[in-house]
Amino acid sequence: MGILRQIAEYLYIRKKDPTAPQTKWMSYMHGINRISIFMFLAALIFLFIKLVILKK
Repeated sequence: MGILRQIAEYLYIRKKDPTAPQTKWMSYMHGINRISIFMFLAALIFLFIKLVILKK
């Protein structure tokens, strides 16, 4: 369940754990992970629109 909790924190669904260690490099890593998750979700939405809604 740790992975699902971390994804929920990335998507701002759940608050961050205040006892988790915060270093500069850990913050960079979480930022890059957050960007990649948002890009993946945007690609899924784009594919859904292209394949289902704009279907010819």
